[in-house]
Amino acid sequence: MSEQIETLLKESRTYQPTPKTIAAAYIKEYETEYKKSIADPETFWSNAAKELEWFAPWNKVLEWEYPWAKWFVDARCNIAYNCLDRHVKTWRKNKVALIWVGENDQERIFTYGELYRQVNRCANALKKLGLQKGDRVTIYLPKIPEQVIAMLACARIGVIHSVVYSGFSAPALASRVNDAEAKVVITADVGFDRGKVINLKPVVDEALKHCPTVGHVVVVRRQVPGPALSAPKEIDWNEWVKQERAVCDAEQLDAETPLYILYTSGTTGKPKGVVHVHGGYMVGTYLTTKYVFDLKDDDVYFCVADPGWVTGHSYIVYGPLLNGATILTAEGKPDYPTPGRWWDLIERYGVSIFYTTPTAIRLLMRYGEDWPKKSDLSTLRILGSVGEPINPEAWEWYHRV
Repeated sequence: MSEQIETLLKESRTYQPTPKTIAAAYIKEYETEYKKSIADPETFWSNAAKELEWFAPWNKVLEWEYPWAKWFVDARCNIAYNCLDRHVKTWRKNKVALIWVGENDQERIFTYGELYRQVNRCANALKKLGLQKGDRVTIYLPKIPEQVIAMLACARIGVIHSVVYSGFSAPALASRVNDAEAKVVITADVGFDRGKVINLKPVVDEALKHCPTVGHVVVVRRQVPGPALSAPKEIDWNEWVKQERAVCDAEQLDAETPLYILYTSGTTGKPKGVVHVHGGYMVGTYLTTKYVFDLKDDDVYFCVADPGWVTGHSYIVYGPLLNGATILTAEGKPDYPTPGRWWDLIERYGVSIFYTTPTAIRLLMRYGEDWPKKSDLSTLRILGSVGEPINPEAWEWYHRV
């Protein structure tokens, strides 16, 4: 057994992209670009930043005093502006930005123009609750469009969002709310998992017994009738946003303004809040998404992560939207209601870039190759793997099917 494992660790097979893919790629020679970034990082990242829009330019690309780095010193920007306004001013206004498919196959589609309007309404509603730049909002939602809308709305007005994975317990939620000193929690009445209703509101109710900083709870009601809400603290999402104006100017923020706090899982101790800022994070996620996924305007990009984790923040929400992508996101598990669910979605929406995890691939391998063969997967051109190193057997299967 140990000999087999050692052999796998020495895996040396490589796969060359097609000549057509190479010819159309943003990067023709990775090593050349990499060497440029190392030899002159300030020029490299300055050039990348110039592909985005800034309210005021930087005086210095990088100010480095170990272990602290400041990127784009004295520049002013807003990541939500670059995710939405920059595209709405162009032909992308009517391009599909977000496709969401619920576990029950419900579909919701937002163009860049529609997403822009929804985000502005939410941002104005947050302001009406008295939130100001630097305040914190905890987002405890299942994987639904309101999760993305709330994140972008917070960013738009300089409010710091803290997304908490909706599978966490009341004590885990409370510890993160308290550490962030959140003033508002945005949640839903329920989520769904393999056809079962997962009640989220009682989890929030229990957590907030121990969270004195929270003044309001906004609830996305997914069931009819939804739960009774205790006014004025508890607010229905639809009622909250529907009367708001669809225009809200993006705050012109210093590049070092915090964008979000995301907490570590806490498996090795107390969860630690990781902070990312508008400027450096914006440029970093924009460029990695563009280059790693070779993202083009006609691509449909399907990432299976949850925005409750950093992959979802960077590569479902911010990175793809900064690049003007069409994003597909789906609620639920890969093998429910059938093991062909993801393959069906790839065919249905013409997915060209698919980003998943080795764990999910190994799960789907157990069901065999007949399930992917039932779907037309010919639109796929790039496969991505994230979260852990992928074993060769899983990659071979993923690449083959």
